Amino acid sequence: MEPFAKQAAGNGSVTLPIALWSERYPQLSAGFTSRIGGVSGEPFGSLNCGLHVGDDPAAVVTNRRRLADALGIPFAASTYAEQVHGKEIQVVSRSLRGAGNDSRDKALQAKDGFVTNEPGVFLFAQFADCVPLYFYDPIRRAVGLAHAGWKGTVLQIAQATLETMGAAYGTKPRDVIAAIGPSIGACCYEVDDAVISRVDKLLPELHGLGGGAEGVVAVYERKSEGKYNLNLQQLNRQIMIKAGILPSHIEITGLCTSCRTDLFFSHRKENGKTGRMAAWIGLKEQ
Repeated sequence: MEPFAKQAAGNGSVTLPIALWSERYPQLSAGFTSRIGGVSGEPFGSLNCGLHVGDDPAAVVTNRRRLADALGIPFAASTYAEQVHGKEIQVVSRSLRGAGNDSRDKALQAKDGFVTNEPGVFLFAQFADCVPLYFYDPIRRAVGLAHAGWKGTVLQIAQATLETMGAAYGTKPRDVIAAIGPSIGACCYEVDDAVISRVDKLLPELHGLGGGAEGVVAVYERKSEGKYNLNLQQLNRQIMIKAGILPSHIEITGLCTSCRTDLFFSHRKENGKTGRMAAWIGLKEQ
C-alpha cells in the first residue's frame, strides 16, 4: 500500500501525509506536499514552496502559510533551510523555530538534514525530484528529515542523520521508523558514468543487505553505453539498513515525481523551470 496518501485541506492545498504514521503516532505529523492548491502562477503553479526558483516571494510565503494552515500548525513553527546537496545536519533547538519561513536570508544555511526533539518545531525541506528521507524515534521522541539527491545519497546523508540523532538524543537505529518519499523513480532517472562511478564505490559497503547482492545490484540498470537508470529510493533504503534501521521499519513510496507532473513538480521533466514541494516532519505540542 502506498504510504503517502493524498489529502485535500479546506483551503484547497493538497498534501500527502504518511498515513500509517498518522494512525499509530497521533503526536507526529509528517508527509509531502503536492503542486496543487497554492497561489503561484506558471511555471510555478501553484503550491510552490521554494523561494529560490524565481517565483514571486510574496506568493511563495503565502503558499507556505497556506501549507501551515492545512497542516494545523502555526506558520511561526515552520523551519526551513538553504539546501546545498551535501550531508551537513542541523540540530534544531526551539531558538531556531521558524528560521527561513519567510526569507532565504534567515534560513538555516548550507544544511541538507535537520533533527529535533522539540515539540512545536516543524522541519521543512524542499524537493523537485530528489529523495525526502524521514526518521522518527518513538522511544526518545525525536525526528529527522533529510534531502537526498544523488550527491547526498552517495555521501550517505541517511546515515549522517541517524548518527546526529544518536549523538544529540541517544537514538538507537533499531528503534527508528523511516520513510522514503515521492521522488524521481528509476523509470525516469537516467544518469551517466560519473554518477554511477560514485555509486559503485558505495556498493561494497551495502553488499548482502536488504535481499542480498541482487538487491544491491538492482539499484541501477545499464541502458546503453554510458547511460544508466538509477533507483535513488532503493539505494537510500539500503543505506538506512546498513545504518541499522530494520527493513520492516522502512516505508517506501511508489510515486515518481517525473511520471506524475499532474501532482508534483519535476526539475528534470520540466527542464529546470518549476516549483518545489516541501517535505515536513514535527511533533505536535500537547
